[in-house]
Amino acid sequence: MSTPAKNASDAYKQAGVDIDAGNALVEAIKPLARSTARAGSDAGLGGFGALFDLKAAGYHDPLLVATTDGVGTKLKVAIDSGRHDTVGIDLVAMCVNDLVVQGAEPLLFLDYFATGKLDVGAGRAIVAGIAEGCRQAGCALVGGETAEMPGMYAGGDYDLAGFSVGAVERDQALTGAGVQAGDVVLGLASSGVHSNGYSLVRRLVGTSGLSYADKAPWDESKTLGEALLTPTRIYVKSALAAVRAGTVRALAHITGGGLIENIPRVLPDGLGVSLDAAQWPLLPVFGWLAKTGGLSATDLARTFNCGLGMVVVCPPEKADEAAEILRRHGETVYRVGTIGPVTGDERVTVAGTDAAWPV
Repeated sequence: MSTPAKNASDAYKQAGVDIDAGNALVEAIKPLARSTARAGSDAGLGGFGALFDLKAAGYHDPLLVATTDGVGTKLKVAIDSGRHDTVGIDLVAMCVNDLVVQGAEPLLFLDYFATGKLDVGAGRAIVAGIAEGCRQAGCALVGGETAEMPGMYAGGDYDLAGFSVGAVERDQALTGAGVQAGDVVLGLASSGVHSNGYSLVRRLVGTSGLSYADKAPWDESKTLGEALLTPTRIYVKSALAAVRAGTVRALAHITGGGLIENIPRVLPDGLGVSLDAAQWPLLPVFGWLAKTGGLSATDLARTFNCGLGMVVVCPPEKADEAAEILRRHGETVYRVGTIGPVTGDERVTVAGTDAAWPV
């Protein structure tokens, strides 16, 4: 006996995969993708691939720069809090902030969203955040993949991965090779914890006995979940403006590994940085984490951004100009240290933490 074709899709749905829900999500997010269109791309969804016209984007002799990243276990905070509208911004930020460190302009973005059971409302909120991040960065959301995988993810769990491609004219790429002793280090304020260290953050929340619905101890205008889900700041437009003005020798995105591990990644061998903790405020969230977990200043500086989401290395004669450009583009800028020679393994020192950081 023949079986009606519709039973095949019914069987797939009974196995846990809802094609109709997937199609509904695609239709819901098409306007979000279109809102990110930019020169070189029409930001359409639904095809098997996306084209990008570098010439139409204004490039003559470009190098392509590609990054991929995720949001990490910050997603568990979103899932446990039932708030999904900001983690998409985090996803974009983690990729495009890495691109701009190379001097590259983010051009296009793709996402991978995998879940045990597709919730169209939550999915649309997630992609709305991705689209907002793309608008902040000036890149086009050109496609992605939504995977419903029952048995791989439990309940409402999901995972996100992002992929971004940018371009920089060959003679304008930032490598850090030109950094010199005596260069000035500027720090750009972070918006909070950003998207690193959340396995430790979540453990400390458990230690505190608080729930994500309770008031945040450092900001009673928000719940703990809302405060911890403050999205990663996107530094693309401000940093590119300073780079294109010729005021920047290197940029370091402060992600996993904190200040200690990330700044040396853009410094030539033999050079390090001396930071003065008195020159910028330690955000209250880090003070709470330190107090709750008994963390030392070294623990903080090796794990978190400690209030500086991006570090900018400038020639001394260009530092004031760079700071002014960055401020005009909305950044809070601090002059936090200098570059100098080092002979040992300790390439980042943070002085004055005993007085400046209440840990």
